Amino acid sequence: MPYDPEIHEFLLYHLSTVMENDIAAYAATCVEDLTLYEWWVTPQRIDGIPFHEFMMSANDRQGTVFGADGSGAVRFDLANLNIQRYGDTAVASYTLLISTATKAGVKVASHNESRVIVRINGEWKVVHVHKSPAWNAPHQPKND
Repeated sequence: MPYDPEIHEFLLYHLSTVMENDIAAYAATCVEDLTLYEWWVTPQRIDGIPFHEFMMSANDRQGTVFGADGSGAVRFDLANLNIQRYGDTAVASYTLLISTATKAGVKVASHNESRVIVRINGEWKVVHVHKSPAWNAPHQPKND
């Protein structure tokens, strides 16, 4: 896997804007017509930045948008990071690990992510995000 420091640096910055609930910085790293699949939120595609603006403004604790429970210090790591770059387009795929320090010890949440990043007018922007469980989820939901 070739290392691409430019995309890696952008990706870390982009993810840190989410961790810090920095709405303005987050919006600056995305296109307005951003599309997302977030498996734990809804099985349908989510369109645009307003969805995340709401989530980030409603959360006053670091990292809660990513799945941290907000009970203590939080950090994120990218396991198995792979960056595929094709000119002005890049795809970053990895397992996002969110570690939260709790009174009972460190709790880790994880999910797989792919982010499509495109250089537009000289700036890198996230145009699409796809998240999936990092565990063997059932193909069909249970019928209750």
